[in-house]
Amino acid sequence: MGGDRGRRPGSTFAKLSRILRISLCIAIRETRMMCRILQIGSEQDWPKLARMLEGRAGSEESVERTVRDILADVARRGDEAVLDYTRRFDCPDLQPPLRLGGEDILRAAAGVDAEDREIIAQAAANIRAFHEAQVERSWFMHRPDGTILGQQVTPVDRVGLYVPGGQGGETPLLSSLLMNAIPAQVAGVREIAVVSPPRKDGALSPYILAAAHLLDINEIYRVGGAWAIGALSCGTASIPQVDVIAGPGNIWVTTAKRLVQGRVGIDMIAGPSEILIVADSSANPAWVAADMLSQAEHDELACAVCITTDSALADAVARELEIQCSALPRALIAKKALADWGAIVLSPDMDSAVSLCNKIAPEHLELLVQDPWALLPRIRHAGAVFMGPHSPEAVGDYFAGPNHVLPTQGTARFASALSVQTFCKRTSIIAASKAFAQEHADSVARLARLEGLEAHARSVEARRRALP
Repeated sequence: MGGDRGRRPGSTFAKLSRILRISLCIAIRETRMMCRILQIGSEQDWPKLARMLEGRAGSEESVERTVRDILADVARRGDEAVLDYTRRFDCPDLQPPLRLGGEDILRAAAGVDAEDREIIAQAAANIRAFHEAQVERSWFMHRPDGTILGQQVTPVDRVGLYVPGGQGGETPLLSSLLMNAIPAQVAGVREIAVVSPPRKDGALSPYILAAAHLLDINEIYRVGGAWAIGALSCGTASIPQVDVIAGPGNIWVTTAKRLVQGRVGIDMIAGPSEILIVADSSANPAWVAADMLSQAEHDELACAVCITTDSALADAVARELEIQCSALPRALIAKKALADWGAIVLSPDMDSAVSLCNKIAPEHLELLVQDPWALLPRIRHAGAVFMGPHSPEAVGDYFAGPNHVLPTQGTARFASALSVQTFCKRTSIIAASKAFAQEHADSVARLARLEGLEAHARSVEARRRALP
């Protein structure tokens, strides 16, 4: 601006002028760009972003009554209800049995290209190696008086895995099968049942069946939706009840899992997918935009946010989003997601960026900064952290090994990724010695009586009287 000439760069006028220019640019960018640009200077500005992210979960309340009715119907009518719903929503002419035969699985798997089968096998090997490192061992500790205490780790007996079929069964989420089934197998689960919605012709995707065959899983049912969750949770004549249900799904499936939790265990209540990228001036804007779009293309509720300390990078990322999004097959979905739930956030420094990151507690966090390892110890809340320029989120989604079933919508503050532990129970072991019982009987009895539980106290005292 001509009015700036002759003014010292550090003068009050120059500072005010710069602030006005930034504010004007932000206003222009928010109206013209696909993805808004926000300036957050401190934690006090956090509500700006929090308000933007409100409502992403969708309204489970809007479907809960219907889902309750479906679950009750499946509990009452069993297979008959499951068939009715499957014919109504997925495959009008579906005929029993619901379970696929072994020959059907083998035939479909054999029809998948050998190169694709090899890629699936490589991904499975990486996932298995990572989860084998998670296995917990049972342990025992010995007291000097002869008392033995410990913890016994055992897998659940039976697991049900939900595998979405994708758009009409044409975009199967075979990675979800790998990410759920392999930790269950590593845990030692004896029975694994897979449910997936059939295509219009009654078949399942050969890629899902190829992955199942590779994992030696042969209990597969052509059932999807909330009625599949109902069948797994209460059991039908064809589908025996399970102990734990895992796997992603739409709002109907997610609501059903939430409602059956307690009757069976579940992995987690997962919301729409999200990515947060912390980037400095070293980041490649084209890569940042590509990684944001990798989540935005999931669905219209997906969230993609980049926090950066570099305004030039922010502008470049915004331009790249426009260019790259227009070339995507799912451009309309990605554009809607970015417009509603996307943002490029300008932060004054990396301390503020990290603070904001921990408040968001994202599902996927990418650290596209000069030294991501220096930043990592300060990251307290994230489902998974992707370090440096060569670790895009998609690598973790499919191939690296860590699980891609992650806590969303801020639940990374207290929740963890799906793991071997999801399919295990921990049982406490107490083997008290006579010496322990004699020494501590009075203390145990006193604590029991403080709580008004006389029978508890007497059960301990009775043993003390019986001891020689």
